[in-house]
Amino acid sequence: MKVIDHQPHAWLLLEDESGLLIDVDCHHGAVSCSVLIRLNDQELAEYRRDGHAYLDRLAQAIHYSAPILAISDSPYKPRKLRGYDDQVLQAIRQWQAQGRPGGAANRHD
Repeated sequence: MKVIDHQPHAWLLLEDESGLLIDVDCHHGAVSCSVLIRLNDQELAEYRRDGHAYLDRLAQAIHYSAPILAISDSPYKPRKLRGYDDQVLQAIRQWQAQGRPGGAANRHD
């Protein structure tokens, strides 16, 4: 897994052997965490068309849908990937070691 794009304090785009994933920082009141989802076919097509700007819109949609709240009916909530924490942290650390800006290696789950 490796980091291939980012928006500071908002999201990271990662790539693994199965495709692209976006890790979005979500904050709602005193609650915060990262929401990691794999991009589906429609999201991949929009990313290929609009690039970084699309990822900004997708991250906002994920954030404002409040997938971290128990009462949320966010369409992203069931897509949240689990069990990737170590891989994501390792990718962030490798990325930072290469002199990349931002991407603090502190995920909030």
